[in-house]
Amino acid sequence: MDSWPSVAKGVLQPDDRSPETQALLRAWLAVQRCFGLHPQRVCEELRRDPDPRRLLRGAGGLPSEAELDRAVCALRSTRTVAVPIGSSAYPARLERLTDAPPLLLLRGDVRIPSRPCVAIVGARAATVYGLDAAKHFASELASAGVVIVSGLAVGIDAAAHRAALEVGGTTLAVQACGPDRVYPARHRRLADDIAKAGGVLTEFFPGTRPRPAFFPLRNRLISALSVAVLVVEARERSGSLLTAGHAANQGVDVFAVPGPISAPTSRGTNRLLRDGAGVALEASDILAALGVAGVVPKPGAVVETWTDEQNRILRTLERESQSRDELARQLGRTPEQLALGLTELELSGRVSQDRDGRLCVVSPPEVPEL
Repeated sequence: MDSWPSVAKGVLQPDDRSPETQALLRAWLAVQRCFGLHPQRVCEELRRDPDPRRLLRGAGGLPSEAELDRAVCALRSTRTVAVPIGSSAYPARLERLTDAPPLLLLRGDVRIPSRPCVAIVGARAATVYGLDAAKHFASELASAGVVIVSGLAVGIDAAAHRAALEVGGTTLAVQACGPDRVYPARHRRLADDIAKAGGVLTEFFPGTRPRPAFFPLRNRLISALSVAVLVVEARERSGSLLTAGHAANQGVDVFAVPGPISAPTSRGTNRLLRDGAGVALEASDILAALGVAGVVPKPGAVVETWTDEQNRILRTLERESQSRDELARQLGRTPEQLALGLTELELSGRVSQDRDGRLCVVSPPEVPEL
């Protein structure tokens, strides 16, 4: 994405030199620097009073003005925007966390994290079988309009990101370091490609180097952003199993790809299956769990053949945002009866959720005249 969408209220663009924007940006960065590793301490306070400047009054350990200058410069040089909690672009799925990051830093399209996402994670030392499986699921799901979320690591993560890009899909990388760094460094070009076709996201202050303790924090965001987590390959002690654990605690569906019982890289996934994870043999297994019977159009495609019920959903939401239960009552249906048509609209990008989790219509892209 070469430019930032202007529709996201509350998103702070570092290139906006207005005094108010710069003051807010620096205040949010100071909050991130002071409280980012322990967000549960400030989440509720920021929900009650979203002005970060009041939170900082009397706080100790504030970053210096020079440190904030460097941070703002890093955001400008990488074309990274700041998405504070409470802004319209902050993903509703993250805002429900008790340890929601006070500030997200995103390079790419700020709308991507709020779209329906499926996480694909797995072993760094992946086998050919695992890499092929990751590519298969990522390409099929991305072709169905799902955003593929992963952690930019070598192995399964990178295979999933690349497969989504190769089919013209959308992918989101979540990092365990600052937005001006890429880990591993060999994936710098991949990160650039992801930012152009989706987004690269972090909760860490500019300049932050990756540390072992940061990866579990990163993993909780990968799962929380997603409506389902697919583990392709994992050893018995694996970060991917941590992601699956976060997903289970967050109420997110967990799927796993079965593998040979003798393969070390399949012991973790096979254990997930034994413990009740969904079996993933085809992308349709995951789409079915999301309420989608088959492939739906990718976002950006011009859709002209919605069902009568889907058109009623769109007309209702155009008048006013609704919760799922409110929408069902308005249309005289049950939420279960609306699930299939509504999920197709969400996957296509025509319906989204605001920061309160209410459904709203997203205007279709304009078709240029020839």
